Amino acid sequence: MSTITLMGAGGKMGLRIVRNLKDNTDYKTLYVEVSDAGKASLAELGLSATPQDEALQQADVVILALPDRLIGKICDAIVPKLRSGTMVMGLDPAAAYAGVLPEREDISYFISHPCHPPMFGEETDIKAQRDWFGGVKAKQNIVCSLQHGPEKDYAKGEDIARIIFAPVLRAHRVTTEQMAVLEPALVETLTLTCFMVIHDAMEEVIKMGLPKQAVLDFLLGHIRTLVAIVWDFAGAPVSDGAKLASTKAREQLFQSDWKKKVLKIENVRQSVKDIAEQIS
Repeated sequence: MSTITLMGAGGKMGLRIVRNLKDNTDYKTLYVEVSDAGKASLAELGLSATPQDEALQQADVVILALPDRLIGKICDAIVPKLRSGTMVMGLDPAAAYAGVLPEREDISYFISHPCHPPMFGEETDIKAQRDWFGGVKAKQNIVCSLQHGPEKDYAKGEDIARIIFAPVLRAHRVTTEQMAVLEPALVETLTLTCFMVIHDAMEEVIKMGLPKQAVLDFLLGHIRTLVAIVWDFAGAPVSDGAKLASTKAREQLFQSDWKKKVLKIENVRQSVKDIAEQIS
């Protein structure tokens, strides 16, 4: 039986993983947590923390459920202590792509990140419908990268990723750089920004005197329908009037070379470096 050491087990992400690992009989899991609040959260689940050095000495796989800004510093301290052949598993591409993970030829680095539940899923259970992040009730997809290590370790990493993010529909293999293009560039730099702008516009519309609930119902309903149209789930085109309004607005809202700026690899790399180092 392989042993998983979960770093940051009592944190927000750590606890989500704990719930998917604690009853799994294919792995022995050791929980590392330094904060009193985190230890208390583990105790509520009937679990206790293992001292870090003891847990690392037994580890076949180390999962880093830690903030990006701490991963480089913590890995500098723990990686030299790991046994040869150990896999270190990150949950975000930032640290790996920023180059803050210490080099060591005889261990593996594996990265996995959830896609979160599909917008147009087929969940019928109300709890699954309200599992906004996945990993509890709602089915989701994941992306995986073998950053460093022998090819055979990819399957090992994907198997664990499917457990910690369960229930999983599809696991997509990508490179770490491709994962960084997805997040932060596509999802956070671009999509989150656009949605924040939309939210700002909604607040402005409400200030104009429109009823808040009417605005919410109208906007969120149209977002779902527009996504279905643009991504061709609906099998229907955008109306001529909507297309004209969008074409004119694009010139006002976006710089003509935005794609080159947002998705240029050099800019993606700098964004990931900023995240890993928490540069504002």
